[in-house]
Amino acid sequence: MSLQEMFDVSDRSAIVTGGASGLGRAYAEVLAEGGARVCIFDLNQDELDRTVGELSRGNADVWGLQVDVTDRPALSIAFDQVAERHGRIDVVFANAGIDAGPGFLTPDGDRNPDGEIDNLNDSHWDKVIATNLTSVYNTIKLAARHMKRTGGGRIIATSSIAALYNDGIVGTPYMPAKAGVAHLVRQAAMELGRHNILVNAIAPGPFITNIAGGRMRFEEDRKAFSMWSALGRVAEVSEIKGLALYLASPASSYVTGSHIVIDGGLVLRPAEDAIQFTPRAAGGSATV
Repeated sequence: MSLQEMFDVSDRSAIVTGGASGLGRAYAEVLAEGGARVCIFDLNQDELDRTVGELSRGNADVWGLQVDVTDRPALSIAFDQVAERHGRIDVVFANAGIDAGPGFLTPDGDRNPDGEIDNLNDSHWDKVIATNLTSVYNTIKLAARHMKRTGGGRIIATSSIAALYNDGIVGTPYMPAKAGVAHLVRQAAMELGRHNILVNAIAPGPFITNIAGGRMRFEEDRKAFSMWSALGRVAEVSEIKGLALYLASPASSYVTGSHIVIDGGLVLRPAEDAIQFTPRAAGGSATV
């Protein structure tokens, strides 16, 4: 197999949930650049229309569906629409997710009563778990159903470095949701391997996206998180494209059940450094 063939995704049928912005857009973009037929699922119709318009220039086959990934019947219908239009579903990025708000510590290490577990709003917990964990289950389930019919495929979930450690400044529901994604991916990979369905997770660190109010766009916040990184900086969304293409292409044909960290070495930081910074008070987590 040539190098070009190893990373060939041309004509593959792909779905990217939460693909209208941030990391999801990067996934959709690299697939489209590689010649895949891409359908973007997103709840924000304006962003969806803009992204589809921008990515479908030239010969790229990109279209979109407004879908709430927590709505099981609507998500199932959307998968059926893609399968009908493309004839099959080969690659699915289960990427949709939301920020969980502030944790029980402020960025400078003070206690934040609103983020303490006995004061958490139950509906907020339910929303974060539904969007960041249950929707991944919904997406994997539907992807597996379609991929079994056609002899296999690739499922890639967006987890987080939040699955690997605990952090007081990140909203409490976010941490178990992402840890659940990591464990769900391993479980699904173990089950679906016999059907030639590879299931993996990407675990990003801080990228410059819109999550947490887009706080990584502010220099003081980027500086704070850069101090944690072994590379001394946070990442641009384009830097996730290579990993996404690898997991969607034949190059990763023997990789399944993996939780691949892409964080510039941030998780290597000493634990005592976790609250030794004073970024702009944005009230949200910068973890992706």
